[in-house]
Order: sequence, then C-alpha cells, then structure tokens
Amino acid sequence: MFALPALATLGAAGGFYAMLSGMRSGSFDPRGVPSALIGRSVPGFDLAALPGSNKPGLASRDIIAAAAQRPVLVNFFASWCVPCLVEHPHLMRLAAEGVPVFGINYHSGSQTDPGAVAWLRRHGDPFLRIGIDLTGRVAVDFGVYGVPETYIIDRQGVVRWRMAGPITPEILDEQVRPLLRRLA
Repeated sequence: MFALPALATLGAAGGFYAMLSGMRSGSFDPRGVPSALIGRSVPGFDLAALPGSNKPGLASRDIIAAAAQRPVLVNFFASWCVPCLVEHPHLMRLAAEGVPVFGINYHSGSQTDPGAVAWLRRHGDPFLRIGIDLTGRVAVDFGVYGVPETYIIDRQGVVRWRMAGPITPEILDEQVRPLLRRLA
C-alpha cells in the first residue's frame, strides 16, 4: 500500500538529484529544450512590416535570399521582454559587423506592439527587415516558446542553431561567432 508512493517519491528524488548534479557539473542546461527545426529548412511565412518601423516586412524568401550570400540571424523579440533588452547590444554589435539580422516582433493577439518602434528607436535597430507575428503562427512554426529566441540560418536556408533566451557575451563569443565563421 505504501510501496507505490514511496517508489514514486524515491524516483522523483533521484531525478532531482541527477538534475542538480548536472547543473553543478555544467552538463544540464535547463534551457536546453531541443528544436525540431535544427537541420530543416526555414518554415514558409510572409509577415507584414512592423507599423511605424520604416522597414519592410519579412518573408521566408527574404531570409533564404540573404542567407545564400552569408549566414543570417532571425530574432524573435518584443518590447515588453526584459531578456530581449539584455541581448540587444549583442545583436547591434553583430549587425555592425555586417551580419544580416532579421527581426520578428512577437506580440500575439494584438494589432501592433505600440512600444516596439519606440523601443527600437531608444536602443537601436539592428534589423534589416522586421515582420510582426500577429497570430503567433510563425513563432509556432519555428518552435518558439518564449522571447527572445534566435536562429542561425545557413547558405542553403537550413536552420543550424537556436538559442532560447538572451544571447550573452559568452554565447556570442563561444557559439555564435564561431558558427557564423564556419558557415561563411
């Protein structure tokens, strides 16, 4: 009678211990949810421009055309997203280095994100094009589960890397730049 609850508790404790041990050794990444899109082509989409941004909208064909020249970044962001602000200087730096960066404003269920244009004016605009994902459908097709989320697309239009969460200086230097060089 008590065996089943005791076994369940023991199993949960063992799993929790394994997770903590992995976090201590650096082998467990709580953000490490794999993306089904890695190794696959960019999903097809066509998004309207972010109103007031003076930038064109974004479609998958734009990403594929730019990626044929050199690898590109696709970044899902929102003005209300604090981690987006943390990574924003790194996107600005990449854009200044000539890396094509495309933005998708994630604001599901709203006609526009009224703060997005002001946010970009205040912090800088690294994006060549900005689409607005009004329904969240493009985010679903990419497998986004929160913002910010960034993808690297290779010359064949294939997704090669995904970052769920903000790009930090360490991630920029240890993952993003080396991969961009390797894919160039």
